[in-house]
Amino acid sequence: MTKRTQLALATALVAALALGASGCSDPAKKGSSAPGGKNPAAANDGKILGGTPVKGGTLTVLSNQDFSHLDPARNWVMPTMDFGTRLLYRTLVTFKAEPGKAGSELVPDLATDLGKPSNGGRTWTFTLKDGLKYEDGSPIKAQDVKYNVERSFSPDLTGGPDYAARYLAGTKGYTGPLQGKHLDSVKTPDDKTIVFELNRPVAEFSATATLPTFSPVPQSKEKGTQYDARPFSSGPYKVESYARDKKLVLVRNEHWDPNTDPVRKAYPDRFVVVMGLKGGQIDDRIIASAGADASAVEWANMRPESAPKVLPKPEVKSRLLAESQGCTTMLQLNTTRAPFNDVKVRQAIQYAVDKDSVLTAGGGPALNQIATAYLPAALSGGAQADTLKIAPAGDPEKAKQLLKEAGKDKLKVSFTVSTGDKGRAEAIQQGLARVGVEVVIDTVDPGAFYDVIGDTTTAPDMTLSGWCPDYPSGSTFLPFVFDGRTIKVKGNSGNYAQFKDEATMKRIDEINAMADAAQANKAWIDLDAEIMAKAPAVPVLLERKPLLVGTNIAGAFGHPVWVGQIDYATVGLKDPAKSQG
Repeated sequence: MTKRTQLALATALVAALALGASGCSDPAKKGSSAPGGKNPAAANDGKILGGTPVKGGTLTVLSNQDFSHLDPARNWVMPTMDFGTRLLYRTLVTFKAEPGKAGSELVPDLATDLGKPSNGGRTWTFTLKDGLKYEDGSPIKAQDVKYNVERSFSPDLTGGPDYAARYLAGTKGYTGPLQGKHLDSVKTPDDKTIVFELNRPVAEFSATATLPTFSPVPQSKEKGTQYDARPFSSGPYKVESYARDKKLVLVRNEHWDPNTDPVRKAYPDRFVVVMGLKGGQIDDRIIASAGADASAVEWANMRPESAPKVLPKPEVKSRLLAESQGCTTMLQLNTTRAPFNDVKVRQAIQYAVDKDSVLTAGGGPALNQIATAYLPAALSGGAQADTLKIAPAGDPEKAKQLLKEAGKDKLKVSFTVSTGDKGRAEAIQQGLARVGVEVVIDTVDPGAFYDVIGDTTTAPDMTLSGWCPDYPSGSTFLPFVFDGRTIKVKGNSGNYAQFKDEATMKRIDEINAMADAAQANKAWIDLDAEIMAKAPAVPVLLERKPLLVGTNIAGAFGHPVWVGQIDYATVGLKDPAKSQG
């Protein structure tokens, strides 16, 4: 997409918003994309669309990609965590199925409560509810949760959350249970009780227990890397069929007991995920909502070029969700080799990026805001910090000066992005060209993207990726993106800059040891500024997640924890008979 085309699309988007948003500030005015501000023009933010669903029918998910991983030990991509933990497997604790701030509230799931801390917060005990069963009717046991936690250490099962490795005591050198070895720091005195012994006090361990790592997997069902294709269900649905990159069909798990589960409503009889479609094609199908597409939702974001077809039309705009993702999209710079092993070169890139153009390529100020720090606004008091004061369009002269000081007047670098990010990548490419940096873009299928950029042996010079807090705490953000001890040879580590800085790691440990949450929060914000000065990554955008739903969809809203993805716990259909499934 050319820059002229991007500008035309953004102009149409702004004009459409001006027509469709009454009582809101005009997003076309200068400063409307200012960092950290509210965006009143976003469509249906915090609302539930379509009323209360009726039980039954087939809900179709139209997707441009397959899931990275459905194995709960490997599932660490936020929308997929939503899909997996709402439909296929339950966790010890989960989040309320509500839009807005209420959705961040913790509630028990498999456990009877949010866990009981003891030993100064170094020990956490959970008790399972009565009547919990798998898809074959067998009982869910505490030992099964322990087993899945242990599986997360297996070097063959890469890509999943590594909180267990960070928090559990006595894990050094542990490589999982596949060779018969188990963790002494996870105890199951009986079938209903699981006890975690931690290496330090963790006041927020209840929130950690919402992650897929803390769902049950019976050892008898272990299939190694093949478990991805057929997770054994503890949730309201089970896998009927799964053709990778083509289609996933879920049907009801008749042994799921809604009396044990106040969160998941399980309205549809079936979920069908159709994969490999093009983004624009998906948008057009759901806009038209013909036949079965009236009972469909889209998985990936609405394409920016579809905005003029949606926002000027009240009937279609009323079916667009645009919840804040609560994430920061960053241009990560590979610090392990030239040219980005030089801090001056990295700082030059910070000044060279034209964030205004990237904003335009991403759909304009209705769906994005410019980022000025790593921590998203929700983790920094409601507004991002802006310590460097770089203009939204960048400062090419300052960038050229820094490159000259580094002895690098001309550079050529590689840049790997997901196929859906090509437009934004081209905007970054054009911005860096202004200062003599030639960027070669390589696109990767979204389903394989994190596996590709997470392989440190073949990592590119730059990549565009986001990080989202797993729950509302700075401890779930900066340590995962900038702690050099998180770097893995392969896997979704978050630290795609491969940044390893002793002062940063020392300060992370000091903040993690703080007992006072307010003190720790202030310290995370201060550390954010310190890392910004070292420039391992450039914060680019704070995004909303624009998702269209069909005319027969009810109960749809973007969940605030799972980056604005539709909460699959409560979505369903207005009229199941119209779903043709």
